[in-house]
Amino acid sequence: MNAMPPGFDWNQMRAFLATIEAGSLSAAARALGLTQPTLSRQIAALEDDLGLLLFERVGRRLALTETGRRLAGYVQAMGAAADRIAITASSQSQALEGRVRITAVDILAAHVLPAILEKLYAVAPGIEVEIIASNSIDDLMRREADIAIRHVRPEHDDLIARRCRDTEVGLYAAKSFLDRFGRPAQPGDLAQAPFIGFAPDDSVDQELNKRGIPVTRTNFRWLCISSLVGLELIRRGLGFGLQISSQTLNASCPIWSPCRHRYG
Repeated sequence: MNAMPPGFDWNQMRAFLATIEAGSLSAAARALGLTQPTLSRQIAALEDDLGLLLFERVGRRLALTETGRRLAGYVQAMGAAADRIAITASSQSQALEGRVRITAVDILAAHVLPAILEKLYAVAPGIEVEIIASNSIDDLMRREADIAIRHVRPEHDDLIARRCRDTEVGLYAAKSFLDRFGRPAQPGDLAQAPFIGFAPDDSVDQELNKRGIPVTRTNFRWLCISSLVGLELIRRGLGFGLQISSQTLNASCPIWSPCRHRYG
Protein backbone atom coordinates (compact mmCIF):
# COMPACT_ATOMS: atom_id res chain seq x y z
CA MET A 1 0.00 0.00 0.00
CA ASN A 2 1.57 3.29 -1.14
CA ALA A 3 -0.30 5.74 1.13
CA MET A 4 2.19 8.62 0.95
CA PRO A 5 3.57 10.33 -2.18
CA PRO A 6 7.29 9.81 -2.87
CA GLY A 7 9.38 12.12 -0.68
CA PHE A 8 6.48 12.91 1.66
CA ASP A 9 7.57 15.65 4.06
CA TRP A 10 5.42 16.36 7.13
CA ASN A 11 7.12 19.75 7.55
CA GLN A 12 5.63 20.80 4.22
CA MET A 13 2.18 19.61 5.29
CA ARG A 14 2.59 21.42 8.61
CA ALA A 15 3.49 24.62 6.73
CA PHE A 16 0.38 24.18 4.56
CA LEU A 17 -1.83 23.62 7.62
CA ALA A 18 -0.41 26.62 9.49
CA THR A 19 -0.98 28.86 6.47
CA ILE A 20 -4.60 27.72 6.21
CA GLU A 21 -5.24 28.42 9.89
CA ALA A 22 -3.32 31.71 10.08
CA GLY A 23 -4.54 33.10 6.76
CA SER A 24 -1.20 34.56 5.71
CA LEU A 25 2.40 33.46 5.24
CA SER A 26 3.73 35.97 7.76
CA ALA A 27 1.32 34.89 10.51
CA ALA A 28 1.93 31.19 9.76
CA ALA A 29 5.70 31.72 9.87
CA ARG A 30 5.45 33.39 13.27
CA ALA A 31 3.25 30.57 14.57
CA LEU A 32 5.81 27.96 13.49
CA GLY A 33 8.86 29.99 14.51
CA LEU A 34 10.13 30.17 10.91
CA THR A 35 11.05 32.96 8.57
CA GLN A 36 8.55 33.81 5.87
CA PRO A 37 10.96 32.85 3.01
CA THR A 38 11.49 29.43 4.63
CA LEU A 39 7.75 28.86 4.93
CA SER A 40 7.20 30.01 1.34
CA ARG A 41 9.79 27.51 0.12
CA GLN A 42 8.07 24.70 2.01
CA ILE A 43 4.70 25.57 0.46
CA ALA A 44 6.29 25.80 -3.00
CA ALA A 45 8.04 22.45 -2.48
CA LEU A 46 4.76 20.81 -1.44
CA GLU A 47 3.05 22.14 -4.58
CA ASP A 48 5.92 20.85 -6.71
CA ASP A 49 5.89 17.40 -5.06
CA LEU A 50 2.13 17.08 -5.51
CA GLY A 51 2.01 18.78 -8.88
CA LEU A 52 -0.84 20.97 -7.64
CA LEU A 53 -1.53 24.67 -7.15
CA LEU A 54 -2.75 25.06 -3.56
CA PHE A 55 -2.85 28.84 -3.08
CA GLU A 56 -3.44 31.90 -5.19
CA ARG A 57 -2.91 35.51 -4.15
CA VAL A 58 -5.95 37.77 -3.73
CA GLY A 59 -4.64 41.23 -2.98
CA ARG A 60 -2.32 40.86 -0.01
CA ARG A 61 -3.86 37.63 1.20
CA LEU A 62 -3.67 34.01 0.14
CA ALA A 63 -6.75 32.12 -0.97
CA LEU A 64 -7.04 28.37 -1.30
CA THR A 65 -7.67 27.04 -4.76
CA GLU A 66 -10.44 24.48 -5.21
CA THR A 67 -7.78 21.76 -5.13
CA GLY A 68 -6.29 23.30 -2.00
CA ARG A 69 -9.70 23.28 -0.30
CA ARG A 70 -10.17 19.59 -1.07
CA LEU A 71 -6.73 18.78 0.32
CA ALA A 72 -7.17 20.99 3.39
CA GLY A 73 -9.66 18.68 5.09
CA TYR A 74 -7.28 15.73 4.90
CA VAL A 75 -4.31 17.77 6.14
CA GLN A 76 -6.35 19.16 9.05
CA ALA A 77 -7.27 15.60 10.02
CA MET A 78 -3.57 14.71 9.89
CA GLY A 79 -2.77 17.69 12.09
CA ALA A 80 -5.43 16.68 14.62
CA ALA A 81 -4.03 13.15 14.68
CA ALA A 82 -0.51 14.50 15.20
CA ASP A 83 -1.77 16.61 18.12
CA ARG A 84 -3.41 13.57 19.70
CA ILE A 85 -0.19 11.59 19.33
CA ALA A 86 1.80 14.39 20.94
CA ILE A 87 -0.66 14.71 23.83
CA THR A 88 -0.70 10.94 24.40
CA ALA A 89 3.09 10.76 24.33
CA SER A 90 3.34 13.72 26.68
CA SER A 91 0.89 12.21 29.14
CA GLN A 92 2.88 8.97 29.16
CA SER A 93 6.28 10.59 29.53
CA GLN A 94 5.56 13.45 31.91
CA ALA A 95 2.84 14.95 34.03
CA LEU A 96 0.75 17.79 32.65
CA GLU A 97 1.59 20.63 34.98
CA GLY A 98 2.37 24.31 35.11
CA ARG A 99 0.45 27.57 35.24
CA VAL A 100 -2.08 28.56 32.59
CA ARG A 101 -3.61 32.02 32.62
CA ILE A 102 -7.13 32.21 31.21
CA THR A 103 -8.97 35.48 30.70
CA ALA A 104 -12.70 35.72 30.08
CA VAL A 105 -15.44 38.29 30.54
CA ASP A 106 -16.49 38.32 34.17
CA ILE A 107 -19.84 36.59 33.78
CA LEU A 108 -18.27 33.67 31.88
CA ALA A 109 -15.44 33.51 34.40
CA ALA A 110 -17.97 33.26 37.21
CA HIS A 111 -20.61 30.96 35.69
CA VAL A 112 -19.03 28.91 32.88
CA LEU A 113 -15.33 28.36 33.62
CA PRO A 114 -15.71 26.74 37.08
CA ALA A 115 -17.49 23.66 35.72
CA ILE A 116 -14.92 23.31 32.92
CA LEU A 117 -12.00 23.69 35.31
CA GLU A 118 -13.51 21.08 37.63
CA LYS A 119 -13.34 18.57 34.77
CA LEU A 120 -9.81 19.70 33.89
CA TYR A 121 -8.63 19.17 37.46
CA ALA A 122 -9.90 15.58 37.38
CA VAL A 123 -7.75 14.89 34.31
CA ALA A 124 -4.69 17.04 35.03
CA PRO A 125 -4.47 17.99 38.72
CA GLY A 126 -0.95 19.33 38.20
CA ILE A 127 -2.13 22.27 36.12
CA GLU A 128 -2.42 25.55 38.01
CA VAL A 129 -5.04 27.86 36.49
CA GLU A 130 -5.09 31.61 36.98
CA ILE A 131 -8.41 33.22 36.00
CA ILE A 132 -8.39 36.83 34.87
CA ALA A 133 -11.87 38.36 34.66
CA SER A 134 -11.48 41.05 32.02
CA ASN A 135 -13.36 42.54 29.07
CA SER A 136 -10.18 43.71 27.33
CA ILE A 137 -9.21 42.06 24.02
CA ASP A 138 -5.51 42.92 24.38
CA ASP A 139 -4.60 40.48 27.16
CA LEU A 140 -2.84 38.05 24.83
CA MET A 141 -0.93 40.74 22.94
CA ARG A 142 0.42 42.08 26.24
CA ARG A 143 1.22 38.51 27.32
CA GLU A 144 -1.07 38.89 30.33
CA ALA A 145 -2.85 35.61 29.52
CA ASP A 146 -2.30 32.39 27.59
CA ILE A 147 -5.94 31.85 26.57
CA ALA A 148 -8.61 34.51 26.06
CA ILE A 149 -12.34 33.80 25.70
CA ARG A 150 -14.02 36.70 23.94
CA HIS A 151 -17.23 37.52 22.05
CA VAL A 152 -15.31 38.97 19.10
CA ARG A 153 -12.75 37.40 16.80
CA PRO A 154 -9.27 38.92 17.29
CA GLU A 155 -7.80 40.78 14.34
CA HIS A 156 -4.15 40.30 15.33
CA ASP A 157 -2.25 37.97 12.98
CA ASP A 158 -0.09 36.80 15.88
CA LEU A 159 -3.01 35.11 17.63
CA ILE A 160 -4.50 31.71 16.89
CA ALA A 161 -8.30 31.79 17.18
CA ARG A 162 -10.76 28.95 17.60
CA ARG A 163 -14.53 29.43 17.65
CA CYS A 164 -16.29 28.21 20.78
CA ARG A 165 -19.96 27.37 20.93
CA ASP A 166 -22.42 30.19 20.33
CA THR A 167 -24.02 31.95 23.27
CA GLU A 168 -27.60 33.16 23.39
CA VAL A 169 -28.31 36.67 24.63
CA GLY A 170 -31.75 37.71 25.85
CA LEU A 171 -33.46 40.83 27.17
CA TYR A 172 -34.26 40.37 30.85
CA ALA A 173 -35.92 42.18 33.72
CA ALA A 174 -36.75 41.32 37.31
CA LYS A 175 -40.28 40.25 38.17
CA SER A 176 -40.51 43.13 40.63
CA PHE A 177 -39.66 45.58 37.85
CA LEU A 178 -42.20 44.06 35.45
CA ASP A 179 -44.87 44.27 38.14
CA ARG A 180 -44.28 48.04 38.26
CA PHE A 181 -43.57 48.75 34.60
CA GLY A 182 -45.91 46.24 33.03
CA ARG A 183 -45.19 43.34 30.72
CA PRO A 184 -44.45 44.50 27.17
CA ALA A 185 -46.50 42.85 24.45
CA GLN A 186 -44.61 44.37 21.50
CA PRO A 187 -41.28 46.15 20.92
CA GLY A 188 -42.89 49.61 20.89
CA ASP A 189 -43.88 49.14 24.53
CA LEU A 190 -40.20 49.53 25.47
CA ALA A 191 -39.78 53.01 23.97
CA GLN A 192 -39.88 54.73 27.39
CA ALA A 193 -38.39 51.92 29.48
CA PRO A 194 -35.19 52.34 31.51
CA PHE A 195 -32.31 50.20 30.30
CA ILE A 196 -28.97 49.04 31.68
CA GLY A 197 -25.97 49.47 29.36
CA PHE A 198 -22.40 48.22 29.48
CA ALA A 199 -20.42 51.40 28.78
CA PRO A 200 -20.98 55.01 27.69
CA ASP A 201 -19.87 54.26 24.13
CA ASP A 202 -21.36 50.81 23.55
CA SER A 203 -23.73 50.11 20.66
CA VAL A 204 -26.49 48.26 22.52
CA ASP A 205 -29.08 50.86 21.50
CA GLN A 206 -28.17 50.38 17.83
CA GLU A 207 -28.41 46.59 18.12
CA LEU A 208 -31.81 46.88 19.79
CA ASN A 209 -32.98 49.30 17.07
CA LYS A 210 -32.05 46.71 14.43
CA ARG A 211 -34.38 44.29 16.19
CA GLY A 212 -37.28 46.72 16.23
CA ILE A 213 -36.92 48.05 19.78
CA PRO A 214 -37.16 51.89 19.58
CA VAL A 215 -34.68 53.03 22.23
CA THR A 216 -32.10 55.83 22.31
CA ARG A 217 -29.17 56.56 24.59
CA THR A 218 -31.53 58.42 26.91
CA ASN A 219 -33.18 55.09 27.79
CA PHE A 220 -29.93 53.91 29.37
CA ARG A 221 -30.15 55.18 32.93
CA TRP A 222 -27.47 52.84 34.28
CA LEU A 223 -24.06 52.14 32.71
CA CYS A 224 -21.29 49.76 33.74
CA ILE A 225 -18.48 47.80 32.12
CA SER A 226 -19.12 44.62 34.11
CA SER A 227 -21.69 42.03 33.09
CA LEU A 228 -21.91 40.83 36.68
CA VAL A 229 -22.67 44.35 37.89
CA GLY A 230 -25.23 44.69 35.10
CA LEU A 231 -26.81 41.42 36.22
CA GLU A 232 -27.12 42.72 39.77
CA LEU A 233 -28.74 45.93 38.52
CA ILE A 234 -31.28 43.80 36.63
CA ARG A 235 -31.91 41.68 39.73
CA ARG A 236 -32.51 44.86 41.75
CA GLY A 237 -35.30 45.83 39.38
CA LEU A 238 -33.66 48.93 37.92
CA GLY A 239 -34.55 48.23 34.30
CA PHE A 240 -34.21 45.99 31.27
CA GLY A 241 -30.81 44.59 30.36
CA LEU A 242 -29.10 42.19 27.97
CA GLN A 243 -27.49 39.12 29.48
CA ILE A 244 -26.30 35.71 28.36
CA SER A 245 -29.18 33.30 28.70
CA SER A 246 -29.53 31.26 31.88
CA GLN A 247 -29.35 28.09 29.77
CA THR A 248 -25.92 29.11 28.52
CA LEU A 249 -24.79 30.05 32.01
CA ASN A 250 -26.17 26.76 33.34
CA ALA A 251 -27.14 28.67 36.47
CA SER A 252 -30.63 29.30 37.81
CA CYS A 253 -31.58 32.93 38.30
CA PRO A 254 -35.18 32.64 39.45
CA ILE A 255 -35.82 36.36 39.68
CA TRP A 256 -35.02 36.82 36.03
CA SER A 257 -38.14 37.04 33.92
CA PRO A 258 -37.86 37.31 30.15
CA CYS A 259 -40.27 39.59 28.38
CA ARG A 260 -43.29 37.95 26.79
CA HIS A 261 -41.47 38.22 23.46
CA ARG A 262 -37.79 37.36 23.40
CA TYR A 263 -36.10 40.25 21.64
CA GLY A 264 -32.50 39.82 20.55
